[in-house]
Amino acid sequence: MAVLTSYEPASYHKVDGGEHIEATAVGSVETTSIEQLPIVISNAQVAQKAWASLPLVQRQQYVVKAYQQLHAVQDELATLIGQEMGKDYRRATYEVGGTLQNAGYFASEIGDALATEQVDNRTELQYRPLGVVAVISPWNYPIAMANNLLMPALIAGNSVILKPSEQTPLVAELFINTLNKVLPQHVLQVVQGDKALGQALVAADINMVAFTGSMAAGKHIMANAASGLKRLVMELGGNDPMIVMAGANMDAAVRFAVASSFENAGQMCTSTERVYVDQQIADEFEQKVVALASRYRVGAWDAANVNIGPIVNPTQHQKVLEQLQDATAKGASILLGSDHYELPFIQPTVVTDITPKMLLEREETFGPVVAISRFSDIDEAISRANNSHYGLAAVVFGGQGAKAVAEQLEAGMVGVNQGAGSGNAPWVGAKQSGFGFHGTAAGHRQFAQVRVMSY
Repeated sequence: MAVLTSYEPASYHKVDGGEHIEATAVGSVETTSIEQLPIVISNAQVAQKAWASLPLVQRQQYVVKAYQQLHAVQDELATLIGQEMGKDYRRATYEVGGTLQNAGYFASEIGDALATEQVDNRTELQYRPLGVVAVISPWNYPIAMANNLLMPALIAGNSVILKPSEQTPLVAELFINTLNKVLPQHVLQVVQGDKALGQALVAADINMVAFTGSMAAGKHIMANAASGLKRLVMELGGNDPMIVMAGANMDAAVRFAVASSFENAGQMCTSTERVYVDQQIADEFEQKVVALASRYRVGAWDAANVNIGPIVNPTQHQKVLEQLQDATAKGASILLGSDHYELPFIQPTVVTDITPKMLLEREETFGPVVAISRFSDIDEAISRANNSHYGLAAVVFGGQGAKAVAEQLEAGMVGVNQGAGSGNAPWVGAKQSGFGFHGTAAGHRQFAQVRVMSY
């Protein structure tokens, strides 16, 4: 029996003169072999037929009752999130608690979106199940991100196969096993494994892939889903810009820049990755950013008063270091921190004078770094903000003219003097940050087949 072992990020360290890396195991799960997939999919196909035959309201009630079972394991889920991906206990508790508290409302919203609509007295729009949906979820928000895709897929009448990140297998196992205390057998299954398993799942006899992860993986999924014309909903990361105009509320802009760059140790798809600040206010802005960033506390998930946890694994840790070192080699200045940190942490870091030649500006960092550049012309700032294959979110802080600047930004979600995105709007990525979207009625309906029925 092959197993997948989960390691605690806070315990990563180098041994033998730095030649090897060791970490403490949190636990392990049995992996799903590629040879087992046909059985999993066959079970999902059979279960889906019976599940789809139930009335929409009954499927909705099943799902709500299943989510109620999670209250008994809420603390255990939060602890596992901290142990497996390093998120501090307070934030992990918010993630799990928020998912549970919103489950009833979310299910009701989905049910309303998928209810049959009367077009005229002889025609109606029906939202029918697609079949088997593969949900491939990330490690940075292992409950919340999976939930955003699982629930609409299930209520729409599909069966679901969840392939979680190999970084958080224990969270997924407990999450799915708890839901399955109520759900009919094989309506929801979890498969555990690495990238090869995910690729095999995408290529298998399924009907839809709902994915959150990297742009490179998204392109691979799209190519492999093409032969079956499988439905896709994909969020593929971001390199989110922030523009700070001369008329901005300075303290509000500083708070947002730091909080958005450091949240979840910077391991967030809508983390602010690039800050373009008007040179007229740049000195004050940078000083205040450094002062606020200096107050952030770094530590393990269960340490007191921690704001920034460990980086999830050595590969991601090294990627952040490479970007910082590339930036300093090309002329950037570090105002706080350094470009070298030992595993597993990256201390709060503030870098200025970034340029388009630097990896720190061109690529998604996924680390606790505030990367700043000054501009003298707003058109220059807009051009640099848009100069990316990504287009998930963007923000503008400013007074008069801020909305006009925001209108020119190429992103699926744009915020003016606030963060991008809203609970009352879908989660949308533009350009290569997304394909399809989820959330609200329009997003929920992407998990269903529209059928026009005329009588």
